[in-house]
Amino acid sequence: SAASDVYKRQQIYWRSRRGMLEIEAKLVPFIRDHFQDLSSEEQKTYEAMLDLEDWEIFDWLQGREVPEDPMVRALVEKIIACKSTL
Repeated sequence: SAASDVYKRQQIYWRSRRGMLEIEAKLVPFIRDHFQDLSSEEQKTYEAMLDLEDWEIFDWLQGREVPEDPMVRALVEKIIACKSTL
Protein backbone atom coordinates (compact mmCIF):
# COMPACT_ATOMS: atom_id res chain seq x y z
CA SER A 1 0.00 0.00 0.00
CA ALA A 2 1.03 3.62 -0.46
CA ALA A 3 1.01 4.24 3.30
CA SER A 4 3.37 1.34 3.99
CA ASP A 5 5.64 2.55 1.15
CA VAL A 6 5.83 5.99 2.76
CA TYR A 7 6.51 4.44 6.17
CA LYS A 8 9.23 2.22 4.72
CA ARG A 9 10.87 5.17 2.97
CA GLN A 10 10.79 7.22 6.19
CA GLN A 11 12.40 4.35 8.09
CA ILE A 12 15.15 4.05 5.48
CA TYR A 13 15.64 7.82 5.52
CA TRP A 14 16.16 7.80 9.30
CA ARG A 15 18.49 4.80 9.09
CA SER A 16 20.51 6.73 6.49
CA ARG A 17 21.28 9.36 9.13
CA ARG A 18 24.62 8.24 10.51
CA GLY A 19 27.13 9.20 13.16
CA MET A 20 29.53 10.40 10.47
CA LEU A 21 28.36 13.56 8.71
CA GLU A 22 30.41 12.66 5.61
CA ILE A 23 28.28 9.54 5.14
CA GLU A 24 25.00 11.22 6.01
CA ALA A 25 25.77 14.02 3.51
CA LYS A 26 25.82 11.41 0.71
CA LEU A 27 23.16 8.92 1.85
CA VAL A 28 20.36 11.27 2.96
CA PRO A 29 20.16 13.33 -0.26
CA PHE A 30 20.48 10.15 -2.35
CA ILE A 31 17.56 8.52 -0.55
CA ARG A 32 15.48 11.69 -0.59
CA ASP A 33 15.94 12.27 -4.34
CA HIS A 34 16.52 8.83 -5.86
CA PHE A 35 15.24 5.98 -3.64
CA GLN A 36 11.91 5.79 -5.47
CA ASP A 37 13.80 5.35 -8.78
CA LEU A 38 15.75 2.30 -7.58
CA SER A 39 14.61 -1.20 -8.50
CA SER A 40 13.19 -3.28 -5.64
CA GLU A 41 16.43 -5.31 -5.65
CA GLU A 42 18.50 -2.11 -5.37
CA GLN A 43 16.27 -0.92 -2.53
CA LYS A 44 16.82 -4.20 -0.67
CA THR A 45 20.57 -3.93 -1.32
CA TYR A 46 20.57 -0.39 0.09
CA GLU A 47 18.68 -1.51 3.21
CA ALA A 48 21.20 -4.32 3.77
CA MET A 49 24.03 -1.83 3.34
CA LEU A 50 22.62 0.21 6.24
CA ASP A 51 23.41 -2.72 8.57
CA LEU A 52 27.14 -2.24 7.94
CA GLU A 53 29.54 -0.19 10.02
CA ASP A 54 29.95 3.51 9.19
CA TRP A 55 33.67 3.10 8.46
CA GLU A 56 32.95 0.42 5.87
CA ILE A 57 30.41 2.57 4.01
CA PHE A 58 32.74 5.57 4.35
CA ASP A 59 35.64 3.70 2.73
CA TRP A 60 33.38 2.75 -0.19
CA LEU A 61 32.08 6.28 -0.66
CA GLN A 62 35.64 7.61 -0.57
CA GLY A 63 36.74 5.02 -3.12
CA ARG A 64 39.33 3.57 -0.72
CA GLU A 65 37.66 0.18 -0.84
CA VAL A 66 35.40 -1.42 -3.46
CA PRO A 67 32.50 -3.69 -2.44
CA GLU A 68 32.95 -7.29 -3.59
CA ASP A 69 29.25 -7.75 -4.37
CA PRO A 70 28.57 -6.33 -7.87
CA MET A 71 25.07 -5.17 -6.85
CA VAL A 72 26.47 -3.24 -3.88
CA ARG A 73 29.29 -1.87 -6.03
CA ALA A 74 26.81 -0.55 -8.64
CA LEU A 75 24.71 1.04 -5.91
CA VAL A 76 27.73 2.68 -4.26
CA GLU A 77 28.69 4.09 -7.68
CA LYS A 78 25.19 5.60 -7.99
CA ILE A 79 25.48 7.15 -4.52
CA ILE A 80 28.93 8.60 -5.32
CA ALA A 81 27.60 9.99 -8.62
CA CYS A 82 24.62 11.64 -6.90
CA LYS A 83 25.10 15.42 -6.88
CA SER A 84 22.29 16.16 -4.42
CA THR A 85 23.22 17.85 -1.15
CA LEU A 86 21.67 18.02 2.32
